[in-house]
Amino acid sequence: MTASSATQPDTPDPSPDSRLPRIVRAMAVVERAGNALPHPFWLFWILCAILAVVSAVLAGLGVSVVSPSDGETVAVRNLLSGDGLAMAVSTMIGNFAEFPPMATIVVVIMGVAVAERSGFLSALMKVSVSRVSASWVVFAVAFAGTVAHVASAAAYIILVPLGGLAFRAVGRSPILGVVVAYTAIASGYDASPIPTPNDAIFAGITTAAAKIVGGPDAYVSPLSNWYFNIASSLVLAAVITLVTKFVLSRRPDLDADPDADLDDIGQLRLSTRERSALRYAVAALVAALVILTAVVLPGSSPLRGEGGSIVDSPLLDGIAAVVASLFALVGIVYGMRSGSVAKPGDVPRLMVEGVKQMAPVLVLFFAIAQFLAYFDWTHLGDVLAVEAAEALRSSGMPIIVVFLLILVLLTLVNIMVTSGSAMWALAAPVLVPMLMLVHVPAETTQALFRIADSGSTAITPMSPYFIMALGFLQRYRRSAGIGTLASYTLPLAIAMTVVWTLLFLAWWGLGLPLGPGAPVR
Repeated sequence: MTASSATQPDTPDPSPDSRLPRIVRAMAVVERAGNALPHPFWLFWILCAILAVVSAVLAGLGVSVVSPSDGETVAVRNLLSGDGLAMAVSTMIGNFAEFPPMATIVVVIMGVAVAERSGFLSALMKVSVSRVSASWVVFAVAFAGTVAHVASAAAYIILVPLGGLAFRAVGRSPILGVVVAYTAIASGYDASPIPTPNDAIFAGITTAAAKIVGGPDAYVSPLSNWYFNIASSLVLAAVITLVTKFVLSRRPDLDADPDADLDDIGQLRLSTRERSALRYAVAALVAALVILTAVVLPGSSPLRGEGGSIVDSPLLDGIAAVVASLFALVGIVYGMRSGSVAKPGDVPRLMVEGVKQMAPVLVLFFAIAQFLAYFDWTHLGDVLAVEAAEALRSSGMPIIVVFLLILVLLTLVNIMVTSGSAMWALAAPVLVPMLMLVHVPAETTQALFRIADSGSTAITPMSPYFIMALGFLQRYRRSAGIGTLASYTLPLAIAMTVVWTLLFLAWWGLGLPLGPGAPVR
């Protein structure tokens, strides 16, 4: 030992955490903070208690506003009063039964369940990613990720492993295939070109929020963002393709472990019977759409509204049932040809299985329905909306800046609260009426929410599907951890959020309709 080394004080080794990459440490902090939050069911009951206290204080202070819609004075009502208690007890069942997304989502899920559990959606995803060249495989898997949202959570289970297989089949890294498929689903979750159960949920919550200042006739259709969703799915698939080509493909760590237990590429292929069933199902869908178009086309069609209107018509009023019926149709036809539906009794059984999967959401809906009903009864939504709208007007802040601030706030919240329905139920009662009072349609606010609800999902370990995707990744690299997956998905998630936001701003600036019947401005 030298003299100089003998006189130097011992320095402690860096802690294991300090040697980890920053992104890994950041994800660990997010995970710990998120785990400290209560279950969303209890979160909404806690919010009900907070609402009760706040309403009592504001009612005692005599807080009120003048409603811009009718000029009437609206005062805050005390939820802790006798009237408040009577309302809370007497309306509890009605609040749940009349919660706007309730019936719609159950009906849609019954149809989607037949298409999913008969094997139709899985076969469709396999076909969409198995017959493409190496140059198109990224776009194919990415776009399939946006379409896969019709299968809700099953999209992750079906498409993420298929992404790895599709990439390996064309000689590309299966690790990259898993990452592309997962990020396309997670960070593009609300950009499906096909109506999904989420569209029904969001539209119901937005409708309830819009009624705060728009009155009982306010209504937002499940198709209110459909045009925007179609464009978004194509743009996001293109973004994923470019970022994968110029950023992720240049990483040096894309090779699978030499001893990795690789899945059989043959899983991508359909049997002769499955291919026949898929052709029949697609033909049935095309025939149904042709018939529906023929019925709706005449100006005197019973599915049109007054004066031959399509916008305000029985067709759009019942669009959820139409979508559910189309899903059920392709599922039944596919199942009968493939053998997964052997008798008529199998169809309701598949529907029951789909509704069973919805049980956790329905339980959450019970708590959300009470919170929204109490919030509406207290008139806190009116007060917050009017005061916030007035603050926006007096500040002179450009509406685009307001959009960006809301987007950043909701994106950060989404890292912690990964349930889209829960987050929108929290934000919509304030944001929707507030922006309506500065002439921003409810449909536009909902479209903005879609970006925030999707963008950061691929990087947060609070999402159960993040851990699921990590499991698929570990099939090819056993040493992969949370930080590994987050480092792959982060460039994609950032690029998707930025470009999607620019698309939204361009859409708003051009005054384009977001969907059928949605106001332009």
